[in-house]
Amino acid sequence: MAGGSELQALTRRFETEAAESLLSGYRPLPGVHDELVDADGKLRPHWGPLLAALAEMGVEEVNRLFTAADRYLYRSGVFYRVYDDAGGGERPWPLAHLPLLIDEGEWQALSRGLIQRAQMLESVLADIYGDGELVRSGALPAAAVAGSPEFLRPLVGVDPHGGSFLRLYAADLGRGPDGRWWVLQDRTQSPSGAGYALENRIAISRSLPDLSRSMNVVRLAGYFQGLRAGLTRLDLSGEGRVGLLTPGPLNETYFEHAYLARYLGFVLLEGEDLTVRDNAVYVRTVAGLKRVDVLMRRLDADFVDPLELNPRSHLGVPGLVQAIRAGGVALANALGAGLIEAPLMMSFLPKIGPRVLGEDLALPNVATWWCGQKAERERVLDEFDDLVIAPAFARTLPGLLDDGPVIGADLKPARREAIIKAIRTRGVDFIGQETVRLSTMPLWRDGQLEPRPFILRLFVAATEKGWQVMPGGFCRVSDSVDSRAVTMQRGGRSADVWVLGSGPVDQTTLLPAPGAAEVRRQIGPLPSRAADNFFWLGRYVERAELTLRLLRTLVGRLSSTIEGDTASVAKLTQLLQSWGAVPADLAYTHTTRHAFAALSRRDLAGALPSIVEAARQTASVIRDRLSPDAWRTLADMALMLAEPVPAKGAEAEAHERLERSLRALSAFSGLASENMNRQAGWRFLDLGRRIERGISTARLARTLVGETVSAATLDVLLELCDSQITYRSRYVMTESRAPVLDLVLLDPVNPRSLAYQIDAIAEHLDQLPGHHGDEPPLPEERLAARLLASMKAFSANEFDDARLTEVEGQLMELSNDIAEHYFIHRSPVETPWDLLA
Repeated sequence: MAGGSELQALTRRFETEAAESLLSGYRPLPGVHDELVDADGKLRPHWGPLLAALAEMGVEEVNRLFTAADRYLYRSGVFYRVYDDAGGGERPWPLAHLPLLIDEGEWQALSRGLIQRAQMLESVLADIYGDGELVRSGALPAAAVAGSPEFLRPLVGVDPHGGSFLRLYAADLGRGPDGRWWVLQDRTQSPSGAGYALENRIAISRSLPDLSRSMNVVRLAGYFQGLRAGLTRLDLSGEGRVGLLTPGPLNETYFEHAYLARYLGFVLLEGEDLTVRDNAVYVRTVAGLKRVDVLMRRLDADFVDPLELNPRSHLGVPGLVQAIRAGGVALANALGAGLIEAPLMMSFLPKIGPRVLGEDLALPNVATWWCGQKAERERVLDEFDDLVIAPAFARTLPGLLDDGPVIGADLKPARREAIIKAIRTRGVDFIGQETVRLSTMPLWRDGQLEPRPFILRLFVAATEKGWQVMPGGFCRVSDSVDSRAVTMQRGGRSADVWVLGSGPVDQTTLLPAPGAAEVRRQIGPLPSRAADNFFWLGRYVERAELTLRLLRTLVGRLSSTIEGDTASVAKLTQLLQSWGAVPADLAYTHTTRHAFAALSRRDLAGALPSIVEAARQTASVIRDRLSPDAWRTLADMALMLAEPVPAKGAEAEAHERLERSLRALSAFSGLASENMNRQAGWRFLDLGRRIERGISTARLARTLVGETVSAATLDVLLELCDSQITYRSRYVMTESRAPVLDLVLLDPVNPRSLAYQIDAIAEHLDQLPGHHGDEPPLPEERLAARLLASMKAFSANEFDDARLTEVEGQLMELSNDIAEHYFIHRSPVETPWDLLA
């Protein structure tokens, strides 16, 4: 029997042989370090198990698994925003399906270097905003600090609560041709990517579950557990409330903000959700002001407070700097920490490191020369064509470096001379950097492996036990051999990062240990903005369902020969045209085209694509409060509506698509009904649905049962209100006006009736915060009481056009009263849809 070392050698040989088929076409790029093979073209040992497994599966199966990973990310709504996209910019997350592998020994060295660098940067920030010894001694030029837009003078002398400027630090790393890692950029403002790294891990683990277990891939949950505990420890009031401050849905990484808030159990907040009172920060919730003591910010510091920082900011919180100064709130990271990200800082950190730490940096940064110093400026000019020329303080320099850094040798003569002249006249604005030849990792493309440059972002968190490095990272991979395209904004991809342990890994969870947490039944405060979006999500979903029911009924009657159905088809078409679901100039003879117009036209405000997109956009703002399944349901429906319109079999295809869409909406409603806790968020969601259903029921009855009524139009009303079976079980007779109206308007036990909606609305209002029985009723309560009374005071025959129009108007007024009371805006909410008669 072979010994342990012999067995390992035998296993490695088999793995290498199995991987040969995948390696046969692999051609490393010349002059760079390659992660997959060494300088002799031999497979690096820790990649053997992965390639052997892929080879055993075969190309077809691997492609299927990777497609499933892409599908998971799309259905989960993982996206990023491209700012210069004319279409507005949400792009599906581009996954590089092969993970980057890092063995245990190399990872330990990287971790030590990152922790050392984080300690140094913390000391540098403490000195800049404190004693100023580095500037006073000349180790850091005053112009390098004061010239940076990220140096925040109002924060000088302010000690951050908890004692740390950095709670989260990230470094972008690249590997040189010699295999050594270099820091390309420090991220200290509000580092992004950790949430995307987590989603990458989930997507790849779903595709290759057995492989990730057998290769002992270290889990990420322990890092997030430490991060959360470290932030929660900063709590001042004892309520344990931590918020994640986001710029909002238009930010390129908003998905990550919502995802991390949900995963960590934080409250996702925008600036308008917050207010400062007596040097403390409060969330505007539907139950009044609730204090928040810790903010994990994803908003650039300059935009945080329009009073003391950028007065043009509409994203921040007036008075927040004063609250920080008074110790009323803790921010992670501290305001002003972004100063470290100025590219020129890299020219001083190699010398500051030993001064601060007493030892050289284990992870050096790329060689950098600031042109604000004479000797360094002359060196940059002498070696101009061999260097990267970049702005000194920011990512771009308007007028000269509008798109960021450039390589001197790539410049055309006129631009080259303009930049050289600018460096000579105002060198403080420029740096020169050594050109980096990034190492490559394998990318799976068309069943083959191809080498591509990559940048690795690693994360470090300040925890109760000290600095903790995430055992993984956010890896950006170029889609081409051009190392300058390693960015998500320019078509790059993102790869998971597997840190390989030497043995089985621990099963880590974010759930607290038994007995470590008190029992709570409240989910947490519901910001008024979130309540607003829940309310409108409910209205949009109900609006979409009504439109689908109208279209299904219309399509079902196109081939009907029942006498009187011509009139009902005309009224259905009139309804669809009245709220913009179909074009008003579409000929009546093309009723099938009406259905497909409402199913596919994106230029019509009332058509299904527009309504579903409005629902999806609204849901995206509160996706930290929605279950993943609920989000996927909306995504699935958007996919269905994007399918092309068939040339043949139109009626059958239209009917099938309508049925599938209705089932998707029913699934969403079921998830909301069965999975959401009966807290304020669910009540606002259901309030929106009930108000919208009440308005539509009154409108349908007014349109279909007017002065000229027929059995056919009564039957249409029953079908649209999903009440045909109930009517047939009660009445043997054919459809008659009074019984039909009583069922769809006044029946208190019919979940589709107008009376049922009003009763549900009144119950929700009674349960919402701020409604007390011992105080005078609020405007929405009084209006709901009048509506309830009218449902009991009148018979079905008394509901004519005028009374139904009055009920519609009262429901719209009720919607505005709710908005006035609970939502952040203080003006009535009216939409063209509400004003349609």
